[in-house]
Amino acid sequence: MRAATAMNVPTPDTHRASAEPAPGDLDSLSRLLDPALGAGAARSTARAMLDQAGSLRALMDVALQGKAGHGLDPAGVELLRAAHALVGRCLEARILRGAALTSPAETLEFLQHALGHRRREVFQCLFLDTRHRVLHCETLFQGSIDGACVYPRVVAEHALRHNAAAVIVAHNHPSGVSEPSLADQAITRRLKDALALLEIRLLDHFVIGDGEPVSMAARGMV
Repeated sequence: MRAATAMNVPTPDTHRASAEPAPGDLDSLSRLLDPALGAGAARSTARAMLDQAGSLRALMDVALQGKAGHGLDPAGVELLRAAHALVGRCLEARILRGAALTSPAETLEFLQHALGHRRREVFQCLFLDTRHRVLHCETLFQGSIDGACVYPRVVAEHALRHNAAAVIVAHNHPSGVSEPSLADQAITRRLKDALALLEIRLLDHFVIGDGEPVSMAARGMV
């Protein structure tokens, strides 16, 4: 990538004033831009882009939608999309490595990365064996910005197909609010009951939003 075409560098008088970017966001974006722009230009460009977008998450949302803006041209969009995909592959490889899922934080990190940026509701399942090792990860349902239809029978069929002893499910709220809705609670009960008939445990149902994800098991809802 040539420095001249890597991205449209915002100038101080064209980007809007905003709160100071989080140091971690600024450092991460600067390091990503450094090979294309050089250290000095990369940091000032990263700061201007974060000022325009408001946050690294907002900037990534723009890139993942395939749009230019906030100082990103098509080459910059592709750079951020590639970085996001690479992180996703690493996180997926970590949970599929054959070790038992003993860290809720590790599971959440993967699910947040997979679902947090989605602008439509997506329902994802992790199928586990008796030692809580991940056998398979799959998106089973996708919906609109308002919701997705979830069919417990389909989840049960896939669990049997993968010879799963337990299941973890998760879905995102495109609104950004991670509080479980009454519909979320109802489908969780139906899923738990349907899987229990097959002697398969529903371990948790995570709701992913803009803030802290919600574990419905931790809330006593599973």
